[in-house]
Amino acid sequence: MKKALALTLAAAMALSLVACSGGNGGTSQASSGSAGSASSATSSAQTGTVANKDKPLVWFNRQPSNSSTGELDMTALSFNKDTYYVGFDANQGAELQGTMILDYIKANIDTIDRNGDGIIGYVLAIGDIGHNDSIARTRGVRSALGTAIEKDGAIVSDPVGTNADGSATAVQDGTLEVNGKTYIVRELASQEMKNSAGATWDAATAGNAIGTWSASFGEQIDVVASNNDGMGMSMFNAWSKANNVPTFGYDANADAVAAIAEGYGGTISQHADVQAYLTLRVLRNALDGVDVDTGIGTADDAGNVLSSDVYYYNADERSYYALNVAVTAENYENFLDSTKVYEPVSNQLDATEHPEKSVWLNIYNAADNFLSATYQPLLQNYDDLLNLKVEYIGGDGQTEANITNRLSNPGAYDAFAINMVKTDNAASYTGILAQ
Repeated sequence: MKKALALTLAAAMALSLVACSGGNGGTSQASSGSAGSASSATSSAQTGTVANKDKPLVWFNRQPSNSSTGELDMTALSFNKDTYYVGFDANQGAELQGTMILDYIKANIDTIDRNGDGIIGYVLAIGDIGHNDSIARTRGVRSALGTAIEKDGAIVSDPVGTNADGSATAVQDGTLEVNGKTYIVRELASQEMKNSAGATWDAATAGNAIGTWSASFGEQIDVVASNNDGMGMSMFNAWSKANNVPTFGYDANADAVAAIAEGYGGTISQHADVQAYLTLRVLRNALDGVDVDTGIGTADDAGNVLSSDVYYYNADERSYYALNVAVTAENYENFLDSTKVYEPVSNQLDATEHPEKSVWLNIYNAADNFLSATYQPLLQNYDDLLNLKVEYIGGDGQTEANITNRLSNPGAYDAFAINMVKTDNAASYTGILAQ
């Protein structure tokens, strides 16, 4: 892969390191107003004194958490004082997706009820029933469309299977009044898109599902909703484009944004350009021994800085969150290049002041459209700007072992960026680094 470390270099660095065993590092929390104090981490490749357990670590895209309850894994998020999470505001984005769909229905109410039965029927592709982002997006759609029900104080996010008559227990029929007429809104079907090998968020499975659903429901399907664009585009290409059924996804992948001109209803940009920058920036700052807010909320020596309207930091969760933007027919042309770096943080760092460091980074599923076609290309643009030599590891989307087996020599790297298969499995990685 691009920027893979040469084996000879990795071996040479490994010999220069001191292997240390022990538990997690410190758990100091960042103070409010700033994302943290100056880091003492330095390059292991230069000093040979930094234990793997003390090297900068960023979790990204999949936040360490309990897949059943959503409770954050603060042990993983506080693995050492230079550990952070980078992602996006899942709840804000989920609400935005639901609102985008609702606004589209209202604006097109005269034509959207394809069979004229007074029921706005939609189908929903669920990515991973144990993933916080997937749960949030399912809840966001149901909340906006009035089909949500609550249990134990939270909106139910379980798949309904099929729900032709509106009797499913995980959802209810919603009502929508537009121009003096009341419509029923019904979730006709939903399922987790998991393939036979166990990979979730599976686009091919979604393409097959829409074939089954369309055979069962036909013109009852007025809207297609998806937890991401990979599954959304699979359904759009397989069925909804030809049948003029608006399809809504999430991620603002390049193919989905371009498809808006062909009838794709809309998508949500999770500001991947900002996320990718933050993923590598927090590592760069820790390796430089400067305040982690440098080049983020505070301008760095090259002039890179982010404004507060595109991200925020939660000190209690040690997490950076990018904010989301709805991408529709009105503004999609501004989002056609999904791999363009964000202009306010596009300035090259001086290699003299910020010498090259090595980073081990994995993508949980090399076949994931958003991560492989949007996020990784962005990372590869930023790693040059930040003088980071990154080894990119692509997983199979099914097992942590497929990834962790390739973290056999952590001593060869100065920092780590980890994208887990399952949010529960942070210990699979920290266990290696703590040895």
